[in-house]
Amino acid sequence: MRFTTWGLSGTLATEHPGAMDYATSRLWHWINEIDRACNRFRPSSELARLNERTGEPIAISPTLERAVRAALDAAAATDGLCTPTVLGALLAWGYDRDFDEIRVRDVWARPIATLTPPYTDVAFDADTHTIRLAPGCRLDLGASAKALVADVVADEVAERGGVVVEVGGDVAVRGSGPDGPWVIGTSASLRIRGNEPRVAVAGGGVATSSLTARTWRVDGREVSHIIDPRTGAPAQGPYATATVAAASCVTANAFATAALLWGENASYHIAQAGWSARLVRRDGTVDYVGGWPAETPT
Repeated sequence: MRFTTWGLSGTLATEHPGAMDYATSRLWHWINEIDRACNRFRPSSELARLNERTGEPIAISPTLERAVRAALDAAAATDGLCTPTVLGALLAWGYDRDFDEIRVRDVWARPIATLTPPYTDVAFDADTHTIRLAPGCRLDLGASAKALVADVVADEVAERGGVVVEVGGDVAVRGSGPDGPWVIGTSASLRIRGNEPRVAVAGGGVATSSLTARTWRVDGREVSHIIDPRTGAPAQGPYATATVAAASCVTANAFATAALLWGENASYHIAQAGWSARLVRRDGTVDYVGGWPAETPT
């Protein structure tokens, strides 16, 4: 089944046809839950209200708690490079509205450098289920939240057989498909063209981050939505696209994002963590890391 959410395409498939209705209901349940809790473009969302009340402890729902925990775990696993605390920099560089509106905007001036607070500025109290953001710290959960949707839905549906859930290029796989391991495509584009490299995946997650998929122009140059927290500016590195296979979709997403910021050290960090990757340089050269699954013909 193909679907669209948050301006992104998605795919849902189950090993057994009888599981599809349940899988579909769980998919839309979690999309709606995450949207209400984590969509920074919705003034009524929990995240929007949290970002307005920095400096004080705020009680949060189980859904937002789960999403924030996932984002902070991702930050810790990547030495703070894949961090949810980049919202200030994203806004400064023009990502202040839905992406479809941004890419048609003609003029955006280059901002003054905006420092990104460390992820440790997010204080979470597990006993009271509250979060306190340090003054000046605001969160964007977009990337990790969509990966979390894929993981949570896949985990729930896996009780009824194999399943694959893909949201905007982030894929969670549990079990096998009707004819063996699931075969998925990897693409740096927001559009699937049919000639993407394909890999067989038996479980876990696969995620792709790209400096070419979500871009707009600032002072005449193209910038991406991936912010380097060390500079407060859009990522600039040798790799245009990073696809990572890991134990979960959230982890794969975190390392794919961080890979574009680690640059030439990306292979080392990904291999040390025990994951595998396909890294595409700006000139089209491909570097493989770890036991990247064998690619199959399209």
